[in-house]
Amino acid sequence: MSEPEHLIDIPPAWERITFSSLSGTLLVVGAADTGKTTFARYLYRRLCEYHERLAFIDGDVGQATLGPPTTMTLALSEPGERSFPPSGPRFRTFVGAVSPRSHMIPLLIGACRLVQKARERGVTAIVFDTTGLVDPAYGGCELKWAKVELLRPNVVFGIQRSSELEHLLLPLRLSRRVRVIDLSASPAVRRRDVPTRQEHRANSFRRYFEGAQIMELTWRNIAVFPVPVFTPFRLVALEDRDGFTLGLGIVITSDRVSGTVSLYTPLSSVEGVDAIRVGDIVIDPQTFRDARLSCEGPN
Repeated sequence: MSEPEHLIDIPPAWERITFSSLSGTLLVVGAADTGKTTFARYLYRRLCEYHERLAFIDGDVGQATLGPPTTMTLALSEPGERSFPPSGPRFRTFVGAVSPRSHMIPLLIGACRLVQKARERGVTAIVFDTTGLVDPAYGGCELKWAKVELLRPNVVFGIQRSSELEHLLLPLRLSRRVRVIDLSASPAVRRRDVPTRQEHRANSFRRYFEGAQIMELTWRNIAVFPVPVFTPFRLVALEDRDGFTLGLGIVITSDRVSGTVSLYTPLSSVEGVDAIRVGDIVIDPQTFRDARLSCEGPN
């Protein structure tokens, strides 16, 4: 749950936004620890005054708040609902890592899938809270440009401390493809170090897997992406035919001869499972801390 609005330090620039003029997909962009997520939630709540049906997409795979890390979550409002988070249907996609680096394609595919689903459900405004990766040295600029090109947002909100987003925002301001609204980082935001971020992820995974049980399934009868390498403690996603995540699982054991794998998962059955998507991190099922299987930067 998010903080009530009266407990949030709202900069005057936020209140000067003409919320009644906003609709369609609204992309919130900013580096880590700029108040990006706080603003996205504030924006959503203000838009409730002008829209009957809204959607919020939590696209921050490392510091996710509406779902477990490694995933992006679409939350739909019920008609006339005014609270956050939205209590309507949810859809989730699996990126397989806690950083967009080296996983930009699945992140972009998931983003498109979630926005398309929101539009199919008839919402008139979508608030999309993106990841904090904006550094061009690590592909952050290309990732955000790709999101703009693919999602075609009506507005990009750029939140920056000084000029760290100018490489992204300058060409967008000169283009007629999208409206850019510039905002300064909230002075009340607190920077979080790497251990704090790691602890947030561990707590999120712990909550997600609370009450999970061991489930054995025969993976030879199910599509596995990209390859069926079930390393112990590897995180996987069980997906439906549309590519949405039904649930996550932690690999406990596997047997290539019989083609079976045992997963620690909150799912109670494989009903509706069309595919297994293998992630690139392992989760300790005791501490729920994650570790990388591939070369990524910290998040």
